[in-house]
Amino acid sequence: MLAQGLDQVIISPETLPHRSTDAISGGTSIKRVTLTNFRCYGHQSLDVAPGPVVLTGPNGAGKTNLLEGISFLVPGRGLRRAKLSDPSRRDLSYNKPFQQPWGVAAVLRTLKGYVDIGTAFEAATEGRRDKRIVKVNGELARNQSVLSEHASILWLTPQMDRLFLEGPGARRRFLDRLVFDTDPAHAGRVSAYEHAQRERMRLLRSGNPDADWLVALENTMVTRGIAVTAARLDIVRRLAQHLIRPNSVESFPSLEIKAIGEIETWLNEGPALEAEDRFRVRLSSERGRDTTEGRAKTGPHRSDFFVRHLGNGQEAAICSTGEQKALLVSLILSAARMRAAEHGASPMLLLDEIAAHLDVQRLNALFDEIFCLGAQVWMTGTDESLFRSLSGKAQFFAVTNGSIVNKNI
Repeated sequence: MLAQGLDQVIISPETLPHRSTDAISGGTSIKRVTLTNFRCYGHQSLDVAPGPVVLTGPNGAGKTNLLEGISFLVPGRGLRRAKLSDPSRRDLSYNKPFQQPWGVAAVLRTLKGYVDIGTAFEAATEGRRDKRIVKVNGELARNQSVLSEHASILWLTPQMDRLFLEGPGARRRFLDRLVFDTDPAHAGRVSAYEHAQRERMRLLRSGNPDADWLVALENTMVTRGIAVTAARLDIVRRLAQHLIRPNSVESFPSLEIKAIGEIETWLNEGPALEAEDRFRVRLSSERGRDTTEGRAKTGPHRSDFFVRHLGNGQEAAICSTGEQKALLVSLILSAARMRAAEHGASPMLLLDEIAAHLDVQRLNALFDEIFCLGAQVWMTGTDESLFRSLSGKAQFFAVTNGSIVNKNI
């Protein structure tokens, strides 16, 4: 199906509210979101006010699916890091995806007024690969990066609760996502570095590599790799300014954070050009070892993101499960504060099963932080009673078997 055939999936004009050019105060928020052929949803629209949104229902009802759909309103692979075809609605009889493309459309309240945005999956055809289509106010966009001009979304999912226990790859992705939120070009630099690294390894394993092509690939690794590392160091520096707030009650832990690795050390010790030279020499000298090990020994793909709980002095990896969850929440709240301070508007937050591993005191403290941010925050849970203190302050929806019911009426 061609892009022009996706209009009903991306944008359904008859279901959209009137678009105004009036400015909206506060952060960007969703006015209406529509999912089509997305996971368990055939066609589902939801109208919401700017404040917090609570989605409750049993496991498997579709709460996370809705949050995932919303996460596609910014560039990237969504909160599940899914392949493009994965969200397609499935035929439960055969557990196979339907042929129709999935789509997510939304009307956003922004500082400049209302904006209609939509994104959809276009399945591969002869001579064409799977593709993601993006439209803004009905006009086809060149690529998905344009979405970052209209929305900022951060999220926490239950899978991220193990962030400090898993390998450094998950922590690098977490840090890169924070960079990507304010610098969409970062994803391209990471992709270019990883591609050059794979091609270099393929060339080294060939046994008789083209010397000029090998140098060219290593030069790409050097320039992109230094840029990626510098961006990670910069986001950590900026984020650190919002981790500890004087004269405030620290409901969530104060943190020490660092981006750590050999290239990070080089950049902290001297100028970027000197770091590039050191990286270039290292890649050349380690070709034999890299060929044997099947991976470059040096580079930003070896870096890590270090977090320490300043309250007890422990590294995040050895903190309790509850403290690790509190550290994660503290990081996301700090990132939201950073975004609000730098851009004048809070990001939307998607907090899936947020009550897990948080005691009542911290959960209520989180609600207070949310109201201080003034952001539209989407929260899910199986137990509505955990959100009782938000009664009259948040919008409540019940989710059951892919159906969403407004409980505020």
